[in-house]
Amino acid sequence: REIPKESNHYMRRYLYFLSLTLLLIPFVSLAQEPIELSLEEAVDYSLKNNTTIKNARLDVLIQQAKNDEITGLAYPKINGVGNYQDFLEPVKSFLPGEFLGQPAGTFVPVQFTPKYTTNANVTANQILFDGSVLVALQAKKTVMRLMELNANLSEEDVKLNVQKSYYSLVVAQKQFEILKSSLANARDLANDVRIMKETGFVEKIELDRTTVQVNNLATDSIRIASLLELTEQILKYRMAMPLNQPIVLTDTSLEGNLEESLNLINSTLEYSNRIEYNLAQTQLRLNEYDLKRHRLSALPSLSTFINGGYNYSTGNFNELFQFRRNYQFSSMWGLQLNVPIFDGLQRRNRVKQARLTIEQTKNNIDELTRSIDFQTAQSQTSLRNALLTVQSQQRNQELAATVLDLAQRKYREGVGSNLEVTQAQTDFLQAQNNYFQAMLEAVNAQADLQRALGTLR
Repeated sequence: REIPKESNHYMRRYLYFLSLTLLLIPFVSLAQEPIELSLEEAVDYSLKNNTTIKNARLDVLIQQAKNDEITGLAYPKINGVGNYQDFLEPVKSFLPGEFLGQPAGTFVPVQFTPKYTTNANVTANQILFDGSVLVALQAKKTVMRLMELNANLSEEDVKLNVQKSYYSLVVAQKQFEILKSSLANARDLANDVRIMKETGFVEKIELDRTTVQVNNLATDSIRIASLLELTEQILKYRMAMPLNQPIVLTDTSLEGNLEESLNLINSTLEYSNRIEYNLAQTQLRLNEYDLKRHRLSALPSLSTFINGGYNYSTGNFNELFQFRRNYQFSSMWGLQLNVPIFDGLQRRNRVKQARLTIEQTKNNIDELTRSIDFQTAQSQTSLRNALLTVQSQQRNQELAATVLDLAQRKYREGVGSNLEVTQAQTDFLQAQNNYFQAMLEAVNAQADLQRALGTLR
């Protein structure tokens, strides 16, 4: 069945303008200067602007402030207290009447408490020994190490995500360039076929077949353009970059990133390179400090104090302001020893809980090492398979290019058909896409293996 010429003409114009519109969408914001980004620059940008990283670094600063607070436990504590009392109705005491010339057996109310009382005191306390404070001071560096490792783990996650998004965009751009080139070649072929039809050398079915290919490639270009825009937005989102900021990627060579892959496959795993392993070991040390803290809580604590101040009481308010005349100074110092005797077995149970927590942490470390072994082996296998796939797809791409070149030469020499060219062009485009997808899988597999080995930097 023939495709009406008018319908085919309008369909081509529609697809052309639709594809042109979608292709221009990413460039609407070109009022801003595009930023050139290498992979390293993209990672650095994300580490500076990613919200998760910012909060992780703030957690480190918060922990530093908490450590300073713990250090303050070993410093003297000084407090000043001022007190003013005004008895609206002073308390009276009862004295036997005979003391005051009254009949025996009677009591006379007598005011001993002055109406106004003031005092000002300064008290200083210093801990000389406390097991809990001692352990807290010892553990603060380990706690800081834990927070820093958490921040490093967040940075590693961001690096991995940005790297994968970066190369996904590189592949999408390469696919789009190949598709544009294929579309241009298909349009040139369609134009040649149209001229040949007009001169009577080919039938209309060949022109229709070529037009169908052009329309299909135009539709694919629209799809890839949308995918390209979406992939770019994902990269910017993971970098915490404004979505309307144009970017130009500079690390577009995928082949160069696979040169070290073979050495990477044969790398030796070191658990100490994994942030998660160091986190678990640090947590184990903190749990051991916790056990030590509960044990030392059975020891006596010793502190010293000193107190000094002025006080005065009077029934005349004006005398409160005659400091040198009326106020009396007093001072004292001493030692305080607190000896735990019986706490209802609470310390014993806390020690038991701490020991069990340590056993749990050790079990978690064993499970983590097995998990790291599995991740490493799986990543090595994935990378090895990906490299084999790249080699296969590369040979397939070269073969498809040879077939396309031969079909085009035969067609130009008049011994081939446009059907051969069309099929060869389709096969070449598919081979190119398969090759770049294999390259992307290999690059991602390499990043996963670096993450498993703890060498992703």
